[in-house]
Amino acid sequence: MQLSFGYFVTFFFLGLFAVHAQANLPTFTNIKDPDIPQDFNFQGEYVGGEYGAQVIALGEGNFQVVLFSGGLPAAGWDQTNRSLISGSLVESIVLLRQADGNRTYLANKPFLFSATEKFPPVGQKSYSGSIENKAITLLGEDGEKLHLKKTDRKSPTLLKAPPEKSIVLFDGSNKDQWHGGRMDAKTKLLNTDGKSLQTKKKFNNYYLHLEFMLPFRPTARGQQRGNSGVYNVDMYENQILDTFGLEGLHNECGGIYSIKNSMVNACFPPLSWQTYDIDFTNAKSEQGIKISDARITVKLNGILIHDGFPIPTKTGGARNEPEGTPGAIRLQGHNNPLQFRNIWIVEK
Repeated sequence: MQLSFGYFVTFFFLGLFAVHAQANLPTFTNIKDPDIPQDFNFQGEYVGGEYGAQVIALGEGNFQVVLFSGGLPAAGWDQTNRSLISGSLVESIVLLRQADGNRTYLANKPFLFSATEKFPPVGQKSYSGSIENKAITLLGEDGEKLHLKKTDRKSPTLLKAPPEKSIVLFDGSNKDQWHGGRMDAKTKLLNTDGKSLQTKKKFNNYYLHLEFMLPFRPTARGQQRGNSGVYNVDMYENQILDTFGLEGLHNECGGIYSIKNSMVNACFPPLSWQTYDIDFTNAKSEQGIKISDARITVKLNGILIHDGFPIPTKTGGARNEPEGTPGAIRLQGHNNPLQFRNIWIVEK
């Protein structure tokens, strides 16, 4: 099909508009930023009794609470039952009420937003209440009373020291192992500044550890909310994105992009340090023909999300070389400010 010059002009300007729109979104990369909105203090995880909750900041004093039966994801949740609750900031308290109406997944407007693909989700119950002093108080329509306190889960592999046989890719001293990126002189963190970077060395089979911090972009939705990714051998992407409280789909944090959802959504809130621990075995080829798929086991924040999964094909944005060949580790920029630290790899 022959495409007109006008098509390419239109496509070019739509791309520029998308980049400009992302650049204008309120973006925070440091919890000590004096301009960070009050909303940031309410987002996060809460636990109490037989329930867990994740509070998603939607911008301008709007929130959605995902209430999990049994506890937080990968920490008691029964993997089925959830309730969605809407929140609005009034002075220093978030008032909560049942999420109702016609809602869709990741809608831009808070009163249309749903953190679950199906609305209402399985197990939906009606609650009202408030968030105040790092605690959620809820009253169910059946008289059930819930009290949940804020908690701060941390990955068990956070700041894990590199083993003796590892190759240290970044430790805050320099970025000599990388093409692209910027090491901040003050924070000693590796920054994408919205552009991709990749290792100078190519790898084949390995165990990779890296730590990343997602920006806080409360008014953003979907792929604008800190979009990035780690490309294994520059060919298979594990998504990096603020999808805290969502489903854990293939294009959300932890997912194998366009191929496989995570077993559970293990994404922590933005502006918290998170970990990837990836055990990767490259595909094998003979005479240019692939004879076995790449395999991957992934833990996000210490939580198993892929277990020896055979990756059937390349993901989008892969290098244009045959599967089974060595490749770099690429960290995607995608016009979003991501920060990394403590990156090391052990070759197998």
